[in-house]
Amino acid sequence: MRSGVSSPEEIRLLVSDIDGTLVRDDKSLSDVNRDAILTLAAEGVATTLISSRPPRGILQLAATLHLSGPFAAFNGGTLFDRDGTIHFAHRLEGAVAATILRLIDRPGVAPWVYADGAWFVTRLDNPHLARERLAAGIAPVIRTDFAGLDGRVDKIIGVSDDHDLLRELEERAKAMVGEQAAVVRSQPYYLDVTHNLANKGDGITALARAFGVELAQVAALGDMPNDVPMFARVGFAVAMGQAPASVRTAASATAASNEEDGVADAVHRFVRPRIARS
Repeated sequence: MRSGVSSPEEIRLLVSDIDGTLVRDDKSLSDVNRDAILTLAAEGVATTLISSRPPRGILQLAATLHLSGPFAAFNGGTLFDRDGTIHFAHRLEGAVAATILRLIDRPGVAPWVYADGAWFVTRLDNPHLARERLAAGIAPVIRTDFAGLDGRVDKIIGVSDDHDLLRELEERAKAMVGEQAAVVRSQPYYLDVTHNLANKGDGITALARAFGVELAQVAALGDMPNDVPMFARVGFAVAMGQAPASVRTAASATAASNEEDGVADAVHRFVRPRIARS
């Protein structure tokens, strides 16, 4: 566990990951987590969301939580407002996307591509489709040829329940395109590839700037390796209880798991004691 800053500033902004953090494994939001976010708002602390999800999958939760935005989608690659206005969108170069698609074109790995506001898949029988549909807020579209999407791909996901294979592909992808793309696991069964600026470290920096606060005044909540870059930037970082050891080590503190209302636990034990009191 990281030691944190020597003189921590008061928290003025909470930035939460969604899947594995704010919501349960079935993608539902508990009343307890919702009420914790609403309590923070009443105390003058803004909350926003950063996620590997596309914008639509974030907006459906933002409405429930009465959040005004802006928000960060695709691991921080797209900054957008509640009305859908996009401030910026960092997308994969065509050659990089083609390289990754060739790499993951193998038995046991399903390629998913987010581009042009759509979610493209090659088949509809993947066991992770149902949960991804809940998270993304859009239906998958069958596409077997990804040519013609040059410069318009927000994210490629290699989907596999062979976690050892995904780890191998992750290392190979980093060696092949690591200077041009962010390659990270957003779930044990998802290998995400986005533009190199589409990472949660740069994403949370953009969010802090948009809200007019210093990074030292930001608390971040997350659970997976793609959250570690934002943990390194902020004043206080909290990992969910089920997070891998490497993620918990990178955080300032560890809360309960996402199945046990970890966001509410983090808010009450770690965030609220660090906010300004009039």
